[in-house]
Amino acid sequence: MHVINPATEAIIATLQEDTASSLQEKFQRLKKAQKSWAQQPVQERTSILKKFSSLLTENIEHLASVLTSEVGKPLQQSRNEIKGAITRIGWLTDNGEKYLSHEWMTQEEGLGEQIAYEPLGVICNISAWNYPYLVGVNVFIPALLAGNGVLYKPSEYAALTGLEIEKLLKSAGVPDEVFQVAIGAAPVGEVLLDMPFDGYFFTGSYRTGKYIYERVAPKMVPCQLELGGKDPLYVADDVEDIKSVAAGTADGAFYNNGQSCCAVERIYVHESIYDRYVEEFVKEVKSYKVGVPTEEGVYVGPLTRKDQVKVLENQIKDAVGKGASLLTGGKPMQKNGFYFEPTVLTNVNHQMQVMQEESFGPIIGIMKVKDDQEALHLMEDTSYGLTAAVYSKSMERAENILSRLNTGTAYWNCCDRVSAALPWSGRKNSGFGSTLSYTGIRAFVRPKAYHLRGLKK
Repeated sequence: MHVINPATEAIIATLQEDTASSLQEKFQRLKKAQKSWAQQPVQERTSILKKFSSLLTENIEHLASVLTSEVGKPLQQSRNEIKGAITRIGWLTDNGEKYLSHEWMTQEEGLGEQIAYEPLGVICNISAWNYPYLVGVNVFIPALLAGNGVLYKPSEYAALTGLEIEKLLKSAGVPDEVFQVAIGAAPVGEVLLDMPFDGYFFTGSYRTGKYIYERVAPKMVPCQLELGGKDPLYVADDVEDIKSVAAGTADGAFYNNGQSCCAVERIYVHESIYDRYVEEFVKEVKSYKVGVPTEEGVYVGPLTRKDQVKVLENQIKDAVGKGASLLTGGKPMQKNGFYFEPTVLTNVNHQMQVMQEESFGPIIGIMKVKDDQEALHLMEDTSYGLTAAVYSKSMERAENILSRLNTGTAYWNCCDRVSAALPWSGRKNSGFGSTLSYTGIRAFVRPKAYHLRGLKK
């Protein structure tokens, strides 16, 4: 399997893909070792994973360089991602013991009622390329904390990073047989879906997630899906600093080249401030430095996947053909690599693909609305349900809109944000289940109820 640098289109590594036979061997090793890992005190597992976090810090420059070379994100954004992963690991390891320990529900003379949390067993983590550290630690850190064995399949677009993760986990003290990496593309994924894992945890597109869910449903094991979004953002007429709001929301749309499941994908602006907002927004986007991701100050690098260039071209062609105005960008850049100009469209509507289908790239449509009710109606008009944002001086006004939206995350005066203390979950075509927070820790355990007659206080 060739690893391609999206900034140059050069082959930077060739990896041996796993086979059905090698995957079966890895699974058997995991199955054999998982029980002894689960029997270790949670404090020992926590200590090992804290060491892994320290190793990420010690090796951040090397890890960021590898990540940038295979996914194309600017080097500083790669560093930011790894720092974000370290922060998440900190919360999960600081709180793991609390949420994995037995809980007494009743302690009376003669009767005790207790909940124990037992690991699922050996889980399969099919991960994503856009934030391999962040979406990775969301799953394999709490899975390992809870005493599970993990077969981790990084995306074929982030396989080198997956191997770096494996190396550091094992250097930290995770036993060889407790964490295994599967290298390969879709055929390897197909083999994994046929294997008897005790749970499946996938991050990726709706289409692939739906396929995985249908394939593993007969196994009757947990299957959690963190899928895409078409995340809306509304700017109300009472915002006080339009320039600052425009800059912050542009960052929410274009950070990591828009390749984020929670990136802002469509913007609605109150008609009374629309023109000023659009002017400041376009000015901000035009200021972004586009170029080789290893250069200082570059904000937009290449897309990770070549195929996405055509998706963006088609969305722009469809929008302009239906009356949209192209204010900046709109086409691939004429150079080696998968570069696409940061693109802003106005005069858009919901008959256009760009306002309905996930873009996953540096492109945004901005639509004028007359009031909050119209904004709410348009924000609701989607098959996805990941995040939604409202910018307003009034929290009450924002909550009145956000509380009526069927999304897993709501933002007031911020966007494109994830916290380890809060659940990360989708609704509708954005998936189901939670990572992060205590709900994300307990996603990797099964509760067992103990009815204890004869208990002495």
